[in-house]
Amino acid sequence: MSRLPGALNHLPLPIIGSPLFIISNPKLVIEQCKAGVVGSMPALNARPAAQLEDWLAEITETLAAYNLANPDNPAAPFAINQIVHKSNDRLEHDLEVCARFKVPIIITSLGAREDLNQAVHGWGGVTLHDIINNKHAHKAIEKGADGLVAVACGAGGHAGVKSPFALIQEIRQWFDGPVALSGSISTGGAVLAAQAMGADFAYIGSAFIATEEARASDAYKQAIVESNSDDIVYSNLFTGVHGNYLAPSIRAAGMDPDKLPESDPSKMNFGGDKSKAWKDIWGCGQGIGSVSKVQPTAAFVAQLRREYEEARARLLG
Repeated sequence: MSRLPGALNHLPLPIIGSPLFIISNPKLVIEQCKAGVVGSMPALNARPAAQLEDWLAEITETLAAYNLANPDNPAAPFAINQIVHKSNDRLEHDLEVCARFKVPIIITSLGAREDLNQAVHGWGGVTLHDIINNKHAHKAIEKGADGLVAVACGAGGHAGVKSPFALIQEIRQWFDGPVALSGSISTGGAVLAAQAMGADFAYIGSAFIATEEARASDAYKQAIVESNSDDIVYSNLFTGVHGNYLAPSIRAAGMDPDKLPESDPSKMNFGGDKSKAWKDIWGCGQGIGSVSKVQPTAAFVAQLRREYEEARARLLG
């Protein structure tokens, strides 16, 4: 195993719930943490910006009370995702709010900044940076990130195109710090497989959309249950960055998922409170074929734990 900083040591399960744009909220994050996985959400999900302080207060106070009542079974830490791209005009504000609450883990995306990593380290936090290739991984660590989220092909949202086997083995040739693997992971067996490849954690997103606490429409959740990898479309049309999306939502918007135009990457925009032209296009990864029902977060994590232990038992014979 890697050398792990304090916030990532001794987790009940080697799982980080990925920050889901629009969908993750305090309710989901709290239930993930109480169930034993790192819960996370994008700072930009709090709209207007002032709501972020209320949400962080809710998360920290609820988890503190839970830990006080459950000293032998404390909650996992939580994480906040920060979009570092220049179009995010809320970054400095949101980071200052995170500093006041001493957020344990900051996940950064779309840009690596040395000063941001230093700021997080200043309050004792840990930084993980999203990467889609080995080149970006080197840059993130050079700029002071503590660890990496290796986003391989098949992941929901802004996925890469590299095989997880290739991506992890290249990173492990030079980096012995914390690595989470993202890409089509939705079962306990897949969590164990990620560890077998060299990752410390599985990074699970799309499967959490089909939980009762997720802030997604019932139609979105049902589409997760009814779809599989054949229904996932890889396109850069909606944000300027290539990502994976559910074909039914693209058809519902009046477009042919097999004939989507290319977008100009320079047009991508992650501005704070600006409206999203594609808010009804549903992001999703390829791993949803195993999702058969909408259920509480606690029940889904219990299922992952059970599958993980069963997979270990099979391998141990």
